[in-house]
Amino acid sequence: MYVITGATGNTGKPIAVALLNSGKKVRIVSRNAVKAKELTDKGAELFVGDVGDVIFLSKAFQGATAVYAMIPPDFTAPDVTKYQMKVADSIAQAVKTAGVKFVVALSSVGTHLEKDFGIVSGLRYMEQKLNAIPGLNALYLRPTYFMENSLGMVDTVKKFGVIGSPVKGDLRMNMIATKDIASYATKRLLALDFSNHNVQYLLGQRDLTSFEVAKVFGAGIGKPDLEYAEFPYEDFKKVMLGMGASASMADNMNTFIKSMNEGKILSDAKRTPESTTPTSIEEFAKIFADIYSMKK
Repeated sequence: MYVITGATGNTGKPIAVALLNSGKKVRIVSRNAVKAKELTDKGAELFVGDVGDVIFLSKAFQGATAVYAMIPPDFTAPDVTKYQMKVADSIAQAVKTAGVKFVVALSSVGTHLEKDFGIVSGLRYMEQKLNAIPGLNALYLRPTYFMENSLGMVDTVKKFGVIGSPVKGDLRMNMIATKDIASYATKRLLALDFSNHNVQYLLGQRDLTSFEVAKVFGAGIGKPDLEYAEFPYEDFKKVMLGMGASASMADNMNTFIKSMNEGKILSDAKRTPESTTPTSIEEFAKIFADIYSMKK
């Protein structure tokens, strides 16, 4: 039996669906029974509760062959790192209490750093907490920047005619579609072919600059001259605050981006056939264009 946390999210939901389609028994953890209905209709067992509640989570993990573990994002948390650490503690204690032997955990690029990693600091902490559990076989997925994050820029394109962030426009980086993370996680969950502690980077289809991404998205929305603008960190923080994020979230994002601009975040991530995933930015541009066309 598999337990999936974040089961209604961009990675958890397709993992749960794929496991159910493979004939596996699946238990899902969600805060919202309504959002989980599609999965329960397919046969998933639902545990409704908060992953930060260790008593609840320990019960949800009982009898699990393997767990897909992730820390759900909370953009409004007053202290994002403290929130992440609380959930990580709950996950680790529940894994230990329930005697789970296999965990595939959603981590991130940048967690190899000891400082200046911003928004992913709690994910590094989660890896360390799981590493301390005797006998646990853990696989830490460290994907790169999500393509889906770019959908938050649609309003900027509509209002100002540019796409932008504090990321350097000529910084060669990588982007990944979350469905590719889910696909890889499903493969490893079905195989359970890992032992001890393992790291797998997932780096998208190819390396790109933000200038190149702007051209691809521009072509997709009929604006071939769409430009990428490098925003000052403080302006980016104001935008995030205006979207409802906490100051802690905005500051941690800026710390992460600053370290990325300095070449630190991706310094440990080496592209290999295993870390290369199929979805191209051109494919994802169709989703960007669909969202753009629906915005007024």
